[in-house]
Amino acid sequence: MSKKVKTGPTYSEMLKVFFKSIREYKKPSILAMIFIALETCFECIIPFIMSKLINLMEKVNNSDLLTTVFIYSGILLALAICSFICGLTAGRLSAKATVGFATNLRRDIFTKITTFSFNNIDKFSISSLVTRQTTDVWYVQNAYMMFIRICLRAPLMLIFSVIMAVIMAPSMSWIFLVTIPVLVIILGIIIWKCLPIFFRVFKKYDGLNESVEENVRGIRVVKTYVREEYEKEKFNKRSEDIKKDFVVAERIIGLSNPSMMFSMYISMFLIIFFGSMIIINTTSIVNDEVVTDLDIGSLSSLITYGAQILSSLLMLSMVFVMFAMSMASIKRIYEVLIEVPTIVSKKDCATKVDNGEIVFKNVSFKYKKDAQKFALKDVNLTIKNGQTVGIIGGTGSSKSTLVNLISRFYDTTEGEVLVGGKNVKDYDLETLRNSVSMVLQKNILFSGTIKENLRWGNNNATDEEIVAACKIAQADSFVEGFPDKYETRILQGGSNVSGGQKQRLCIARAILKKPKVLIMDDSTSAVDTKTDALIRSGLRNTLPNTTKIIIAQRINSVQDADFIVVMNEGKIDGIGTHEELLKNNKVYQEIYEIQNRIGGK
Repeated sequence: MSKKVKTGPTYSEMLKVFFKSIREYKKPSILAMIFIALETCFECIIPFIMSKLINLMEKVNNSDLLTTVFIYSGILLALAICSFICGLTAGRLSAKATVGFATNLRRDIFTKITTFSFNNIDKFSISSLVTRQTTDVWYVQNAYMMFIRICLRAPLMLIFSVIMAVIMAPSMSWIFLVTIPVLVIILGIIIWKCLPIFFRVFKKYDGLNESVEENVRGIRVVKTYVREEYEKEKFNKRSEDIKKDFVVAERIIGLSNPSMMFSMYISMFLIIFFGSMIIINTTSIVNDEVVTDLDIGSLSSLITYGAQILSSLLMLSMVFVMFAMSMASIKRIYEVLIEVPTIVSKKDCATKVDNGEIVFKNVSFKYKKDAQKFALKDVNLTIKNGQTVGIIGGTGSSKSTLVNLISRFYDTTEGEVLVGGKNVKDYDLETLRNSVSMVLQKNILFSGTIKENLRWGNNNATDEEIVAACKIAQADSFVEGFPDKYETRILQGGSNVSGGQKQRLCIARAILKKPKVLIMDDSTSAVDTKTDALIRSGLRNTLPNTTKIIIAQRINSVQDADFIVVMNEGKIDGIGTHEELLKNNKVYQEIYEIQNRIGGK
């Protein structure tokens, strides 16, 4: 007997995860629903009191009529005021609960993303994560608001109105037994048709956001090659694609309101027609009193209850449609919240890195388990504490991949990486990454002052330490040239400083961490050779006990290292000093020859 294969999470499993984000807003959520329930009860009692008033107006004498009207008017006014106060209170509480829930949800998503390894981020893509934290959260917030305000109100009104309608006119109840199932079937068809469209649309949103992000980030390239029209056309095409899907969905959803209104008017017609027939045909006089199976007061209340029944169904339809729209968002956010980071700290992990010695033992690595080819294969390498090591090789030779394993941005597929005599997997992640400072290939500065950016390396760094780090990185000279010096504001992405200035600030930021290991991943490519040499000299003289790994495209940047590692197609092709590699390594010889060729000879 074959076992059932679970294709995905159930709605209850997803909602259980989401309810964790309600936290401190449980109380206002529950109170809002209580006040909405009270508001609904008051609204449902009003038609019953109205029917009593209408019937009494026919029976009482003229002398008592005014008193009766005043008494019942007072009751109705009191019920209306109570309903208004409950509705107002419920509105304020539900607004607080829904906005608070959305805030917590965004915070939970962001917190989860910060725990992701590069593998986790690669799985979702940056644009998709942005969409999930903005557009998707907005849809979920609206769904939660509908849940609080309508999910209790509509069923209560429906049940109460049906009961009262049956009690007051049992012979007319067949009208609702016909209309309600028809509306439920229509609603089910609408949701069934719309749900796949919304799942499809949100995937397209990811592509649209990716296009926007790509264009804003590469706006200089777009303008350089005068590709604005091409990019606008590409964006418009994706936008139109989303529009077409939404138009189809909205057309289907648009059927719900006319269907409800048509059913409501048909029901009203049937109630009035058959109610009037019953009153006319069954009226008799007994002991000078008019006796009928259905009086005028009951008929008027029945009309009101009928309207309430159908309006509650209309509200429920809105809830279901909103849930159908948000279900795709709920699933996408759920995927992020339950994602397990591929790289985490062990329970009993080391919280101190003794020194900067690095050892690669039989290391092989591939980015995906099912990948056919290893990015790194059989790497064995030992770097002693305080040494300066250069890594050079062609594009795609896995130089960056190699050093990413030191900070555990990725974990080895085979073999192990040791720092300070311990496997990197045995360290607390925060401890390891604070001890291994890395200047990435793509340098990023954040909005804020230069000083604030530099203190990312060490939040407690003094002004003197900041200046000293900038002097080593050859950044102090241009910073002092700014009118506000270290208080100069950096625009988003560091767009108001040059590439070379950005690199030097990032090097200074890394130095401030006072790391055991400093990795510079092609981080001097935008500076001239003189500045590059001054930076290396500063690092050698001021950080003698820090292990320094320099990845570079230029041989000049690594030729004075203690030794150089030559990478080729994910393997170590050679290890030695500049002079040794010139004699015995073909790859290094080719790179040197190309870089030192004069006049094409």
